[in-house]
Amino acid sequence: MNEMIQLMKDHRSVRHFEDKRLTKEQIKEIVTAAQSASTSSFVQAYSIIGVSDQQKKEKLAELAGNQGFVADSGHFFVFCADLHRHEVIAELEGIDLTESIESTEKFMVALIDAALAAENASLAAESMGLGICYVGGLRNQLQEVSEVLKTPDHVIPLFGLAVGYPEKRNAQKPRLPMNHIYHENEYEQDKDIYIQELQAYNEVVSAYYKERTAGKRDDTWTSQIAGMFERKKRMYMKQFVQEKGLDKR
Repeated sequence: MNEMIQLMKDHRSVRHFEDKRLTKEQIKEIVTAAQSASTSSFVQAYSIIGVSDQQKKEKLAELAGNQGFVADSGHFFVFCADLHRHEVIAELEGIDLTESIESTEKFMVALIDAALAAENASLAAESMGLGICYVGGLRNQLQEVSEVLKTPDHVIPLFGLAVGYPEKRNAQKPRLPMNHIYHENEYEQDKDIYIQELQAYNEVVSAYYKERTAGKRDDTWTSQIAGMFERKKRMYMKQFVQEKGLDKR
């Protein structure tokens, strides 16, 4: 155990922020930390758009499902899969890279690069005593989000990261037990064991909700996730991504 591991294990989403903006120095340190993350073959297929304009923050909060904390955050970062710069590289080098840029593989590289950078940014922010919350709700209306951020083809806003000074911290949600997540040498083959582990976790999650809501809520994790997956959501995504010139091959 060390301070870094403790910081990671203490993570929780923060959705209530003080009315206080991040400084330019804090933003620089967070972005520099993000850029220090691993990147596939040095491709660096992501971009970060920092949103400081209050009207834009409020519009993005609305588009993300009226999540007010987006507008209230000290700074809002939007992480994008970005292969536009690689299109520019093609022009610079006088070569046609269309097939590669439009491939599913390069799209996956961009997604992974952006996620790795975002986690570094989150850890940097939390190490400063700031709170963070990922915002996937931006994908509810990506065409409108793209218009607000003026992203070109081959750039997809993936998620936001609201960062600020915590006004309130919720209790930490219990994660799945390690033996359900971590498989040694091969994936768990015994479905009965898999089900037993999920049922045990359901009891933990139900107890968590009971305590947090004073008995008003006691749903299980599997019922919550099944209900979420049952509601078809963002089914336009493949068409949108392909219209932006990605994941086509």
